Amino acid sequence: MVTIDTPGIVIFDMDSTLITIECIDELAALRGKKQQVSAITEAAMRGELDFAASLRERVKVLNGVSATEMQQLFEPLPLAVGARQLIQWFKQHGWRTALVSGGFTWFSERVADALQLDAHRANQLHWQGSQLNGELSGELSGPIVDAQAKADYLCELATRWSIPLSNTIAVGDGANDQLMLAAAELGVAYCAKPMLREQADWCIDEPDLMQLAKRLDAINNNEKS
Repeated sequence: MVTIDTPGIVIFDMDSTLITIECIDELAALRGKKQQVSAITEAAMRGELDFAASLRERVKVLNGVSATEMQQLFEPLPLAVGARQLIQWFKQHGWRTALVSGGFTWFSERVADALQLDAHRANQLHWQGSQLNGELSGELSGPIVDAQAKADYLCELATRWSIPLSNTIAVGDGANDQLMLAAAELGVAYCAKPMLREQADWCIDEPDLMQLAKRLDAINNNEKS
């Protein structure tokens, strides 16, 4: 079991975990394709589709979406209930905080900045023109952040910060988080799909991230008593 009073790493998925939306679905809505893309997203999160192939297919729909339109999705920032408080709670205990997402860096940068996370990684959207006044091309740049990449990122951060994997926590909601939860000492399924719930050490079904702090506090207090 992780030791909260010893420095560790907690790493989160982004969409439907640290934030309440699936960014790609909301982007597709800007092109009138939300229902079509949401169905693919749901199937991918249930583990029924190859993640990389399904992501490339969904991103094609985003051709022509502008930075201005994307910004509207984050005004206000759709943070999950308890997200700010939970990150601060971990920081008070000396823990590193990170985000790794099968979504996009345009969003993960903003979430990481708002929550003052120590690190983040996500997929890179390709732009026609600049991110300030350009449009999405409907393609991705660089390698895809899939389930294995998420698990690898946790291990990379543990090495970078000299923290044993025995003091790491991973939190996610879909099939793409399976390997990350398996790599961590404590894998937490948050309001998650059945496939991930079966694999997780803990399941939190109440949509309030501070439920994780409450459970960890309870265990920590019991160990001290």
